[in-house]
Amino acid sequence: MKKINLANEAETKRLAEAIATLSQAGDIFLLTGDLGAGKTTFTKGFAKGLGIEQMIKSPTYTLIREYETGRLPLYHMDVYRLTDGASDLGLDEYLEGDGVCVIEWGHLIKEDILTPYIEFFLEKTSDVSRTFHMEASSGAANKKAQALWDALAKLDWTVEDE
Repeated sequence: MKKINLANEAETKRLAEAIATLSQAGDIFLLTGDLGAGKTTFTKGFAKGLGIEQMIKSPTYTLIREYETGRLPLYHMDVYRLTDGASDLGLDEYLEGDGVCVIEWGHLIKEDILTPYIEFFLEKTSDVSRTFHMEASSGAANKKAQALWDALAKLDWTVEDE
């Protein structure tokens, strides 16, 4: 498994910003990690990488926040409080839309996502440091994940094999 060690919050944002510059319309990214692992911090960096200058807030209570002012629309979702699954929420229009979906706690609705996605994992290694790795949901998503790893390595990120 490949991973990147992140020393602090600034590196988490910088990594997310780099990934956003490589993203395309229709990309779906699930963010998985414990409370306080940096999912919203990651999304703030991701938004910056798309050229979005609005303040990014967690959509914990609103479920979805849409940001339309960047290179691509960003659909930021937080499904932590979702109790009945996502099938009746109309997420398909976002998941199959012209923007990028970043879904915090997305592992809770994996069975409702029929479109290929990449799951990003943020794991605490200390109060400030994290490790980052990703897993793809399908062959097509695996190609995209490999392309991301390759691009990140070219951008001087140290990608380690475990």
